[in-house]
Amino acid sequence: MSRVDVSSLRTAREALRDTAPLVHCLTNTVVQTITANALLAVGAAPAMVDDPAEAGEFAAVASAVLVNVGTVSSRTADAMRLAARAAGEAGTPWVLDPVAVGGLAFRTALAAELVELRPTVVRGNASEVLALAGAGSGGRGVDSTADPDDAVEVAASLARRTGGVVAVSGPVDVVTDGERTVRVGGGSVLLTRTTGAGCALGALTAAYVAATGDPLLGTVAAHAHVALAAEVAADLADGPGTFAPQWLDALDALDGEALTRADLRTA
Repeated sequence: MSRVDVSSLRTAREALRDTAPLVHCLTNTVVQTITANALLAVGAAPAMVDDPAEAGEFAAVASAVLVNVGTVSSRTADAMRLAARAAGEAGTPWVLDPVAVGGLAFRTALAAELVELRPTVVRGNASEVLALAGAGSGGRGVDSTADPDDAVEVAASLARRTGGVVAVSGPVDVVTDGERTVRVGGGSVLLTRTTGAGCALGALTAAYVAATGDPLLGTVAAHAHVALAAEVAADLADGPGTFAPQWLDALDALDGEALTRADLRTA
């Protein structure tokens, strides 16, 4: 088993800078700009290819793929299916972000279909993860009505089912591969008042997994990076309007040594 501790986060950060992974994002139209900027800030390369005519072909050559169902349509749903299948066939890591799953039938059915394609990582809030696993009815839109600790056992079971990693975001994030569980503390409440911060985290997770070749370590590193950058940004910001650019600057500035200050708790 790979080691996941603060010293391994330094190595993960260096790997991301060295490899500059190309992340294929099929994502929420509301968050494309901040997602692309966050990837650029950490040293990865974004691509927003969501047409069914190209999505499968591009997924096969990208370093990693993000499938985020935030503003899904029938057209983009087809692209997501093609990209997920192509990524699986090519051995490309891919992340499923089941935004608002549970509350709406179309996206819930699509996410259930996608999870059967065995994503490398599932990343969502507690309500989304519970709903995806069939153990809840979803939250209030994109907002969770459950706590990450409510979803720990379900997340571990879902990880064993997919053979990957499940990350549950909250005041303390929970990341599990079904055997090991890591909690990532820190961050700022201003992340929840910034459009696209959670969706960008899905893309950063894809980048880190591609760079490290280790789904658990990569997922933990992405969550730690986002949390630490949020703490830096919150100290400098006057509110959510000034937080977002400060957060992007902090994502760029944090190096491997900075990531060793992450609040990790392993079990």
